[in-house]
Amino acid sequence: MIVNPLSPRSIAPSPRSSTARSATMWFTTLHAHPAPLLPWSVAIGASLVAAVTDVRARRIPNLLTLPLALSGWIASTIACGGAGLADSIAATFVLAAPFVLLFAFAGGGAGDAKLMGGIGAWLGVLDGFMTLLAVCLAGMVLGIAFAAVRRRLGSVRSNLKGAVLGLLQPVVGGGSLANARRDVARALPAVDDGEKMPYGLAISAGTVLAAGASWIWRTRNA
Repeated sequence: MIVNPLSPRSIAPSPRSSTARSATMWFTTLHAHPAPLLPWSVAIGASLVAAVTDVRARRIPNLLTLPLALSGWIASTIACGGAGLADSIAATFVLAAPFVLLFAFAGGGAGDAKLMGGIGAWLGVLDGFMTLLAVCLAGMVLGIAFAAVRRRLGSVRSNLKGAVLGLLQPVVGGGSLANARRDVARALPAVDDGEKMPYGLAISAGTVLAAGASWIWRTRNA
């Protein structure tokens, strides 16, 4: 029996290949959200509120961040099913993780980590990672500008040096995490809370920047 190589049977993907493709593409589920304006609007709105509260009170309240994450998981499940929930939860951890490290080792704010996790819950891994990069870029630019205005560029260099050395110690120096945190605390200069840049500004700016980039990408590839 001769099988036509162009017949549907010969070119149909096997169940195993379809399963593998589904397993590797789940993290793009929320990127293909049926109403992408909704998650981006929520993320931008929440980040703007956080920026205002961070500037005024130097804190980002749990009343904002925790409902943001929970509603993101629920909305992602309703819109995209189980794959959407997996994408949402994974993005929560991916976006929060760097800021948890900053909180643990370099004096970052816990509210920043929770806010980024909540934003990730709405955007998913793909758009969330783009937002994380944009937030880091905005944080660098605003941090340098803030330090220049306050004439604290030397402190910025000390902060970066202390954080890098402390974080590398458990990896290359054989030290414990407790020792790493202690060394970072010693390396960082004492800074009053009023002199720290409210990072909610960077998160808001980065989220808006990422939303603009996503809109341009979707428009060009529509």
